[in-house]
Amino acid sequence: MKFAKVISGLTVALMLSATGAWSQATDTAGKSAEIVSTKPDSGREQTFYLANSIQGNDANEILVAMRNMLDPHIRIYLVSSQNAIVVQASPDQLELAQKLIHDLDRPKKTYRLVYTITEMDGGKSVGTEHFSMVVVTGQKTNLKQGSKVPVLTGSYDPGSSKEQTQYTYLDVGMNFAATLDEFANGVRLQSKVEQSSIADDKTGVIPQAPIVRQCVLEGTAFLGLGKPLMLGSVDIPGSTRHLDIGVVMELVQ
Repeated sequence: MKFAKVISGLTVALMLSATGAWSQATDTAGKSAEIVSTKPDSGREQTFYLANSIQGNDANEILVAMRNMLDPHIRIYLVSSQNAIVVQASPDQLELAQKLIHDLDRPKKTYRLVYTITEMDGGKSVGTEHFSMVVVTGQKTNLKQGSKVPVLTGSYDPGSSKEQTQYTYLDVGMNFAATLDEFANGVRLQSKVEQSSIADDKTGVIPQAPIVRQCVLEGTAFLGLGKPLMLGSVDIPGSTRHLDIGVVMELVQ
């Protein structure tokens, strides 16, 4: 009987010891979970309106920069219709987001480009034309001057008493396309200058179909304020004359 009581006491002691060990393990696991948990507080929501990023590509570039620089757990959305970025994050992350937008959403500068087309004959200037256009950095600007020339493309008789004719129109004259981008060492100009004219000869393939003479100068150059730059020189076929194409840049604002 005494031996049975001893066995019973040992059993109860083992059960109490196991219960205490399980409780301690549970508490330890809870404390460990609190230590390794790094999920940030959702924080508050704030909307940042972009004042200078007009094109959609500009807003997307700012959005990508913010997602790369801020905590990956925060929420960032671009609302294109409102030109705004919505951020849900902690106060310190919101402060960093505001600084990034302030640094990246900068006003774009405006420049005036003056193209000069000079016709030369034997080293003597025959005539000069100036073409001026205002260009905002990061945006493409086009300038056209000339005429639309009708060209007969076909005719048919649908069974009526009148013959039907079809025409298309060609742009003939001067055509300029320019894009400016700012860099640390200057302003880069991506430019295309195109000149077209109607020749006296005809093709002979289609009646009244003209021959269009075309000259295209396309390339990239770095400009300085107020410093003229010669983009190129083109000979005029069948003559001793040539065209010198130059450009100068001025700051508007």
